[in-house]
Amino acid sequence: MKPFVFFDLDGTLIDSMPYHAKAWIEALAEYGIKFKEEEVYLYEGAIEFEMVRDIFLQKGFTIDKNFFENLFKKQKAIFLSRYASKVKPFPEVPGILETLKKEKKGLALVTSSHAEILEKVLPKSFYSYFSVVLTGDKIKKRKPHPDPYLEALKAFNVSIEQGLVVENSPAGVTSAKRANLFCVAITTTLPEEHLRLADLIVKDHTELKEVLLNGKGKG
Repeated sequence: MKPFVFFDLDGTLIDSMPYHAKAWIEALAEYGIKFKEEEVYLYEGAIEFEMVRDIFLQKGFTIDKNFFENLFKKQKAIFLSRYASKVKPFPEVPGILETLKKEKKGLALVTSSHAEILEKVLPKSFYSYFSVVLTGDKIKKRKPHPDPYLEALKAFNVSIEQGLVVENSPAGVTSAKRANLFCVAITTTLPEEHLRLADLIVKDHTELKEVLLNGKGKG
């Protein structure tokens, strides 16, 4: 096992993506735009203006940056007011993090979510596990760019060979691989055909635990 493990947050450590999807669907519905849950999962972590503009064009809508910023604010407000309190960690996650910490692994949390969201959904006890926390509002180029994971490497001052990434989204996997890091993808939100860039795919947190704690699989 690698000595440094970089975790994504939404859909990887916490079961939040169904709630993010609901918030996006509700925000878009206010503008008369229909969006499916799987579409949110496909673009998870990479919801930037250019990408959203292209998605809207495919649906026959033209948007500008001001519209996007207002939509983003609306989605965040809906999520925080209606859904954030419902978010919980996946059951196996606390034990995985606790064991990795006891084994002196360097842990980083690398998420596209902003700090304001993180404060509402991440259990306070989890902060002690992570030596590095990088949120989307701290990174100029977010996933699928390599920058978030390159920043994590820089924060630990370690080489690519020493790090391993755990992700659940296409953008997250792409970010990890563009940073030349070994990536384990977990199919919590999407089937494995959307995650094939990953070095290893696991179906659930039980399999992830086997990889991270018992060294099964590659990495």
